[in-house]
Amino acid sequence: MTVKTIEWRANTVRMIDQRLLPAREVFRTYRDYRGVAEAIRTMVIRGAPAIGVAAAMGVALGIRGTAHERARKRFELVAKTLKATRPTAVNLAWAVDRMGRVLEANLALGEDELFGAMRAEAIAIYDEDLAVNRSLGQFGAALVGNPATILTHCNAGALATAGYGTALGVVRAARDAGKIIEVFADETRPFLQGSRLTAWELRKDHIPVTVIADNMAATVLAQKKIDCVVVGTDRTAANGDVANKIGTYPLAVMARRHGVPFYVAAPLSSIDLNCPNGASIPIEERAGRELTEFGGKQIAPKGVHTFNPAFDVTPAELVTAIITERGVAYPPYTESLRALKEKN
Repeated sequence: MTVKTIEWRANTVRMIDQRLLPAREVFRTYRDYRGVAEAIRTMVIRGAPAIGVAAAMGVALGIRGTAHERARKRFELVAKTLKATRPTAVNLAWAVDRMGRVLEANLALGEDELFGAMRAEAIAIYDEDLAVNRSLGQFGAALVGNPATILTHCNAGALATAGYGTALGVVRAARDAGKIIEVFADETRPFLQGSRLTAWELRKDHIPVTVIADNMAATVLAQKKIDCVVVGTDRTAANGDVANKIGTYPLAVMARRHGVPFYVAAPLSSIDLNCPNGASIPIEERAGRELTEFGGKQIAPKGVHTFNPAFDVTPAELVTAIITERGVAYPPYTESLRALKEKN
């Protein structure tokens, strides 16, 4: 995609404001870690790999102008602030911890040299994410027929990553391989990442896309219009349980009911071997107004109770395969995921 989700520019972090898409393409510039943290929390930027990149860049901004023990103390504050923004996506904590290791290895440097090392690491995380997505896309494209109609949920595209995408990286790689690809995109209530963001991306890339309401997925699957389902993940446990945008679990149930393969596009950075199963994954709950308001207008009775978890957990038994940048994992995932993580 020609539009960049996030980039480091003249010692600032520049992001497209995803809350305003598709109506307006507005870019925000952040000069300190607090601004980056707020951008993550309020979903200016979202998607597990993308917020990992943003967090890494936020750490670099946060330690600028510090060195030695002062830099270590500043990092503790910056890390705590960034990690508290969105707890489910493991990429965020992974990126912050990686930046922390670079800090510890370079504490003897002066302010400018330390900032240079941290900035270089944040940019490396960005570059690596792009490479990971392209490799993952190649492995996923091999699973896709020709022609193929793919159903996806939420947005696991260029907007959710440094660029190219995970689930949509599979779509793009299949298209680039010459396959005839069409996509059905769930609207993905309540934040509408499918209808607003996935459809916007695919239109820009001239890939045919049809938007459906979330509650239409079963009908579309039953009518045998779908060859496979491909979704992203915010955290995958060691046993293959997958935490992804709310609505993924019922989609996996419906895919199994109708005999449609259910694939998860998962960069290895999003696979948490320290998390034994889905029950151990922290699930973010967001403000109820995302359910009771739409476009700034009240659509539910004022004062009504709400329950708004941002993610659900799909049991490993419903996942046909997990696509990574090092290959495709099949059940039993406890063995296959570890083998890919430890592969040289």
